[in-house]
Amino acid sequence: MNLESKKVTLNKSAEDAFNFLNNVKNFETLMPENISKFEILDEDKFLFALKGMPEIVLKKKETVPHSKIILGAAGGKLDFSLIANITEIDSNTSEVQLNFQGEFNAMMAMMIKGPISKFIDTLAGNMTVAV
Repeated sequence: MNLESKKVTLNKSAEDAFNFLNNVKNFETLMPENISKFEILDEDKFLFALKGMPEIVLKKKETVPHSKIILGAAGGKLDFSLIANITEIDSNTSEVQLNFQGEFNAMMAMMIKGPISKFIDTLAGNMTVAV
């Protein structure tokens, strides 16, 4: 399953956007209002839970300076990645799009597609205020 958020334009350079997203502590400011738990586990890993959903641990897996950050599931039963693609528009403007990739059976994919789409759109939308 591959889901993409809407693209958001930030009044920040690609470097500034990258530096913000590269610090996992900043993801707390991007979370939706229905977050019930957020905890930093180490400098590259955090745990979060939304009301009515299981806890999810994300770990920074790969970074490409100023253009991409890949977070992946750390443990648990589901294997997926959350990828932030950052594009420089000019020296003071960048565009960010989140991409969710995971392998799920058809039933699971059907159940999580809506909530995951809404979640990544919320993260992306909150970037316009937080970054």
